[in-house]
Amino acid sequence: MIKSSIKIFFIIIATIILASLVIILTPFNFRGKISDFIAKLWAKVLLAISFVKIKQIGTENIQKNRNYIYISNHSSMFDILIVLAGIPDTIRFVAKKELFKIPIFGWAMSMAGYVSIDRAKSIKAMRSIDKAAEKIKKGISVILFAEGTRSKDGSIQEFKRGPFLLASKTKVPIIPVTINGASKIMPKKSLIINSGQLEIIFGKPIPTDNITNKSEELDLLNKVRDEIIKNYKKVYI
Repeated sequence: MIKSSIKIFFIIIATIILASLVIILTPFNFRGKISDFIAKLWAKVLLAISFVKIKQIGTENIQKNRNYIYISNHSSMFDILIVLAGIPDTIRFVAKKELFKIPIFGWAMSMAGYVSIDRAKSIKAMRSIDKAAEKIKKGISVILFAEGTRSKDGSIQEFKRGPFLLASKTKVPIIPVTINGASKIMPKKSLIINSGQLEIIFGKPIPTDNITNKSEELDLLNKVRDEIIKNYKKVYI
């Protein structure tokens, strides 16, 4: 617990400094390049503080100069760091609104162009999906945790429909992302940060340009979830 407390202290300091930089440099943040650089730097610094390494698998499935919808499993707060540091692409999060209420950190997220979603109100959630769709149509990649919340035991939960509705609206390919080991590094509702190595696995892009109705969205959901489960390794729990 003492080691974790030291890690958390330095994580908070690094977060305040780098999030403040995003806010200060917002007027110069042309096409989000500065905030993108700082976000990835923040993730790498926090992983280094925590003595956590990432092994990337399947990066050859990500083409340069095109955008995707990344859909990942979710079992730990560290997933945010893992995808920022591990995805070789400029990405925006579609994240729960509560994160945007955190002083400095939440303000930086807003200024970086991340999209807030109110999971409790379907109308506001649909507006968030529309905002995300606008960003995608401008050539920006987004990432969503399709389970909606972190898994308690590391197992993969049922997926929500929202990410696949977004795919149906934009016709942008989905990259299934499997994170192995995050729940072991920092389980849900725990302040213990363990050191170790994680895996982030990128599946092949799944086309969405043929999705025209709710039934096809459901088929897409199952296909993406099956791909993530296929690459999931329980040995990491």
